[in-house]
Amino acid sequence: MKVIIFAGGHGLRMWPISRKNSPKQFEQMFNGKSTLQLMVERVESLVGLENVYISTNNKFKEIIREQIPALPAENIIYEPAKRDLAPAVGLSMMKLHEMGVDEPVAILWSDHLIKDNPEFQKAMQVGEKLIIENPNRFVFTGEIPRFANNNIGWINIGEVEKNLDGIDVYSFEGWTYRPAIDLCNRLFESGKAIWNTGYFITSVKFVIERYREHMPEMTQKLEQIIENPDLMEDIYPTLESISFDDGIVVKTNKDQAVVLKVDMGWSDPGSLYALKEALVSNTDDNFVKGRAITLDNKDSMIYNQNDAQLVTTIGLDGFVVVNTGDTILVCHKDRIQDIKELLKKVEEEGYEEYL
Repeated sequence: MKVIIFAGGHGLRMWPISRKNSPKQFEQMFNGKSTLQLMVERVESLVGLENVYISTNNKFKEIIREQIPALPAENIIYEPAKRDLAPAVGLSMMKLHEMGVDEPVAILWSDHLIKDNPEFQKAMQVGEKLIIENPNRFVFTGEIPRFANNNIGWINIGEVEKNLDGIDVYSFEGWTYRPAIDLCNRLFESGKAIWNTGYFITSVKFVIERYREHMPEMTQKLEQIIENPDLMEDIYPTLESISFDDGIVVKTNKDQAVVLKVDMGWSDPGSLYALKEALVSNTDDNFVKGRAITLDNKDSMIYNQNDAQLVTTIGLDGFVVVNTGDTILVCHKDRIQDIKELLKKVEEEGYEEYL
């Protein structure tokens, strides 16, 4: 099995920990390792580093080489411009096709946390077996939900089709992306929906056929790039900027996919508060990192990267405080979604260097 890890995003909802030139997937905040390094480690022991590929932006070349020095240089797929995930996945799949890859391929993301690596690896192995059995489909991986999380996507599941190596394989019944809280509560209580990790196993041929069916113009341009790599700089920036979910996945027929239901302690720390939730056992718990002293805090995160300063807080409830040394952010958890709006103002005020 080949594995492609996508590591080209900017993660601005995690600002100021995540910056344009050093996004969250490269921040070494987990026992001195980044989420990219952790993902590479858990798949290296499964398939071998020679079968691991990383898709990323040209500007992150040095970070990748520094953090994953043993990865073969030819296993890094560089994008010359940020055009979202549909172009990135399409380019990667066509490069594998050009190389003659006809084995199962796992698509993974570099910015997630997983607590149970053996369960993750077992799910990947089950997905591989299912694609060998039938390569004309997606095998989606969903996490058993721990709470009604309305900040991520959900996979709707049907009946159990089989149990393979201790993992239930369900029929696929569609998607619900970031549901309103009322719907989210119903999904959680129904037992018929699980968190969408975004991980899937498939075959190169099947994905390329879906591109030809649903995104013929992009497919034609990507094929031009593969035929003549010198055209990359000219053609790739002209590709439609669209997510892989919107371009391909939501158009998937129910009979073109199955779903693995797993419990691997998965979380997507896509925002600062989501990061805090992923790092504590209970919602009301605080997460404190760096030089900090707190008094009577609840459900808050204090993240201090500046060893030259002491951060102190009193009576915070549901707050995020981040000190990176050059920037301080104080934000209530209910306003985390407004960080992108804040960053627009930062840019308008002439402080681009802090982005």
